[in-house]
Amino acid sequence: MFGTQTLGANTGFGSPAATTTNNPMKDFEVTSPPEDTVSAMEFSPATLQQNFLIAGSWDCSVRCWEVEQSGKTVPKSIKTMGGPVLDVCWADDGSKVFIASTDKQVKCWDLASDQVVQVAQHDAAIKTCHWVKGTNYTCLMTGSWDKTLKFWDTRTPQPMMSIQLPERCYCADVDYPMAVVGTAGRHILIYSLENKPTQFKQQESPLKYQHRTVSVFRDKKKAPTGYALGSIEGRVAIQYVAPVNPKDNFTFKCHRSNGSTGYQDIYAVNDIAFHPIHGTLATVGSDGSFSFWDKDARTKLKSSETLDQSITKCCFNSNGQIFAYAVGYDWSKGHEYYNPQKKTCIFLRSCYEELKPRASS
Repeated sequence: MFGTQTLGANTGFGSPAATTTNNPMKDFEVTSPPEDTVSAMEFSPATLQQNFLIAGSWDCSVRCWEVEQSGKTVPKSIKTMGGPVLDVCWADDGSKVFIASTDKQVKCWDLASDQVVQVAQHDAAIKTCHWVKGTNYTCLMTGSWDKTLKFWDTRTPQPMMSIQLPERCYCADVDYPMAVVGTAGRHILIYSLENKPTQFKQQESPLKYQHRTVSVFRDKKKAPTGYALGSIEGRVAIQYVAPVNPKDNFTFKCHRSNGSTGYQDIYAVNDIAFHPIHGTLATVGSDGSFSFWDKDARTKLKSSETLDQSITKCCFNSNGQIFAYAVGYDWSKGHEYYNPQKKTCIFLRSCYEELKPRASS
């Protein structure tokens, strides 16, 4: 079973096959990974009994695997888009996957019929897509480099609503009734999605450098209450939408290493994911490592060994037993560091124990 033991060589999770892959954490490798770097990755929602993993890539493909309890991954299907895939999301019932691409479209992949249809359109590449499950409506939210945020019924060709953004959309997250969007120019926009999407507030990023990823977190009552924002300068900001105390908001450094010359090497934070049960978080970076953090105790719970390529994406499955992370080149050091011999990999790790919050003294 997942979560009964850590993924060592002698667990029910199966021992990772001896391959040439650099796998310092001895985690389980997903079979038939994408041909190019993973740009988007999401596990199926809790409404499905099995665990399915979807990954979109710069190779223009979207792949689906079933992750078995033994840890074996079974490739289920693959679809090809009209351009590199920039985001994926699941419908809440697990029946469909939405795929955002540089071809300026979002496609809906109906998993039962295996059919793909276009459901959204922008005037430039679509960077984010999120399914919104409201109390009185459901829709698809898309953010684009055309500087708009659009909401789609998915059954009609015109959006229900279109919001002008101050700049190109770089990152977004949704946890109903809250949506957060980060744009170029270091703008952060927070929306309330109740009844219909309305802007709650706009602010400047608390981070001095370009932000790359944002993730909504919840309070102890499981209501969305704030967000974590990661920047290219190895830093994460924890921001409450309505902080009780201004000191509740803070930033921390991560994904940095001491260089040989006495200077610090600083890497981008590529993705942030919150654990669905514990509320702790994982960050992954261009330094090739992942770290687990407890934001309330303001401590690091664990750091991984460093892999030989960047970690571009991460996610938890719905019950928080599995942590998935994707390894591949993110061009953070330019074309001269691109090595075609190094392949893209996705690893799975049993993580429930490692993400338990620090016991409060």
